[in-house]
Amino acid sequence: MADILALGISHYPPLWGPDERMSWILKRMLQNPKLPEELRTPDGWPEAMRAEWGNDEGVSSAARHREKLVGWLSKTRAALDAFKPDFVLMWGDDQYENFKEDIVPPYCIAAYDRFKFATPPGNVWGETDKVYDLPGHPAAAKMLATRLIEDGFDTAYAYKPLHHPLGHAFTNAILYLDYDRTGFDYPIVPFAINCYGRKVLAQRGGLPVFDREIADGELDPPAPTPKRLFDMGAATARILADSPYRVALLASSGWSHAFLTGKNHYLWPDTPADRRMYDALKASDWATWRALTGAAVEDSGQQEILNWSCLAGALSALDRKPQETGFVDTWIFNSSKAFLIAPPN
Repeated sequence: MADILALGISHYPPLWGPDERMSWILKRMLQNPKLPEELRTPDGWPEAMRAEWGNDEGVSSAARHREKLVGWLSKTRAALDAFKPDFVLMWGDDQYENFKEDIVPPYCIAAYDRFKFATPPGNVWGETDKVYDLPGHPAAAKMLATRLIEDGFDTAYAYKPLHHPLGHAFTNAILYLDYDRTGFDYPIVPFAINCYGRKVLAQRGGLPVFDREIADGELDPPAPTPKRLFDMGAATARILADSPYRVALLASSGWSHAFLTGKNHYLWPDTPADRRMYDALKASDWATWRALTGAAVEDSGQQEILNWSCLAGALSALDRKPQETGFVDTWIFNSSKAFLIAPPN
């Protein structure tokens, strides 16, 4: 049986920017013309949210938030380096980046030879011309797609990008696992998941559309169900465990997102819902993960947790308990962040 390392991190985009900009998503949501008047200023916010905002619009809290995230990313990178995988398979969402109106697959394996992308401008590292050029692992990607199809999972695959070299769920994961800039040379196999489902095209996989109503008829078909992705993740783990490869499986995403949580007026995430899933994760309660519904995911703005549904299925198939887990909550920095390290038994 091949060795498999299971990991989970967040790819939170504001982390690559300075602390002064970390709350920009909340500031954008405050421009919602339909926002209740009492929520337009901190005076009307929950007390804990006001405390996190402070008297500097969250700049001091951003530094503390960054410290927690980077601490977990450093632990994750150390586990990856100790394991030394043949490649890293990454489950991440595509937010209207590579997949647009011409095709939106439920999930797709990238069997590219190489992946090339640049560090975003205005980054916290002060880099202006940093380019990553990483190898893929086409042989393993094709083998996995083949076996998944044979196992009843109609898996899309691609040998080159369509509209974008590589979505930010994958590039940010690499940037953050290389936060200390020691280099990242592991081959990667990105496994894109259509997490945004009904809003992937309707709101371009991103922030809410405030200037007009999105009618029900304009919404897209839904994302794959958590149950289906759980089962697909389990099948992936079984296939790779039966392969000659030493593999790191990585889920890359935050969980509930404020800008997807309509019941909170798009201002703060559904932390209680995330806590319930985190408690189930720590307890290896895979029945709770498999029973999660698409309706519950959308209600709580947890679309990106679907990447972790794949990871939960993999852990279930491997009969693997997490060795370390972390949960970083927030009121003002858009999303709950979870971390997991589960090495081979």
